[in-house]
Amino acid sequence: MTDKIDYVEFPSRDRAATSAFFTAAFGWEMTSYGPDYDGLEGAGIDGGIDQGAGRVAATMAIVRTQDLDDAERRVIAAGGVITQAQFDFPGGRRFHFREPGGNELAIWVARD
Repeated sequence: MTDKIDYVEFPSRDRAATSAFFTAAFGWEMTSYGPDYDGLEGAGIDGGIDQGAGRVAATMAIVRTQDLDDAERRVIAAGGVITQAQFDFPGGRRFHFREPGGNELAIWVARD
């Protein structure tokens, strides 16, 4: 498997309003994962709407990999800057980084 974008995360100050908008405008379905996070379904790519205090400032593409440590080494070697160290989340483990042009992305690996 090569590294591929497989998730997009939308920050929101009002998760319920953002979810309702996407449902009304595009027919996307939502799965609630608590008061701060909804998962997107039917959007053509997996994604989520994050209202949590630690949410990112802008929409963020998330890349899936098979080896998180190797991906982190490659990101740093290519000039990326780690913005959030590796951490666990319900689906696996990930870290955030900024590429030299200023975009923030994340890379994740699924739990075994």
